Amino acid sequence: MYPELKENRPHGTDNYPYTQYHMHNIFHAFQIPVHWHDELEVIYTKKGPLNLLIDGKEYTAEDGSVYFVAPGQLHLMGSAAGDVDYYTLLFPLEFISFQSDDSLERELFFPLRNHTLSFPCKLPEDHDTAAKASVLLDQIINANSDRIATNQKNGYQNQLGTRILLLKLVLLIAEQNLFYPSHTKSTSSLQKELLSYIQQNYCFRISLHDLAGHFHMSEKYISRYFREHFQLTLSQYITYLRLSHAKHLLETTSLSITETALQSGFPNVSYFIRTFKNTFHVPPLQYRNSIR
Repeated sequence: MYPELKENRPHGTDNYPYTQYHMHNIFHAFQIPVHWHDELEVIYTKKGPLNLLIDGKEYTAEDGSVYFVAPGQLHLMGSAAGDVDYYTLLFPLEFISFQSDDSLERELFFPLRNHTLSFPCKLPEDHDTAAKASVLLDQIINANSDRIATNQKNGYQNQLGTRILLLKLVLLIAEQNLFYPSHTKSTSSLQKELLSYIQQNYCFRISLHDLAGHFHMSEKYISRYFREHFQLTLSQYITYLRLSHAKHLLETTSLSITETALQSGFPNVSYFIRTFKNTFHVPPLQYRNSIR
């Protein structure tokens, strides 16, 4: 599994391996490029539309939609309109499993962890299922919002409550017979090889010509394949990676703006400053000063 594509930030802690993120984006288009992680991800859209690409398939999440991303699946999300409000909940499947050798473990949790059984990619939007899922997800989010915002180390009561609510969500899915056997292979190796190569080389000069030569394919095919499968151009993806790396350097080092630009793969500092400001609506030096 291509480690360069893995999202490396920790999700939760060893003692409480659950976390959630809230994205309320207004007026600014955005896209979170393709990545994967070891945890199950639940995407709960309060206000759409949110564009999703999960394992090569495109979806549009509307108000109240609930999607599941299995561990190891490549996925991305974004919005051209920019006016979206959604949550992502992440936790390892072990968080809701039991240390017992019974039928529940053998027929449900072990197959889920072993990728022979899958969550539905999308919950049905019929009124009953959607309403019950929304109630449970709202309860989970509310129970953890204060803890995450204040970095509280609550006792086992909070964790127990979260597990119970997540298990109720699992029960809802089981009652609707929505779990299904996994027979198909995950994301194609070409997609992962392309992204892995780019993530290993984006700090250097990299072009469509380089990719075409490395993979022995035409530039036209690579360009079309990239846009069709990842919903952005090669140039846009490389720029995003460079900006993300530069942002990390601004937050964690004292490198000069010029050195930050060069170490992130930008050809010159003026282009870096202009691109950073256009994306984050603040110049890089001002951004660094604002977080210190």
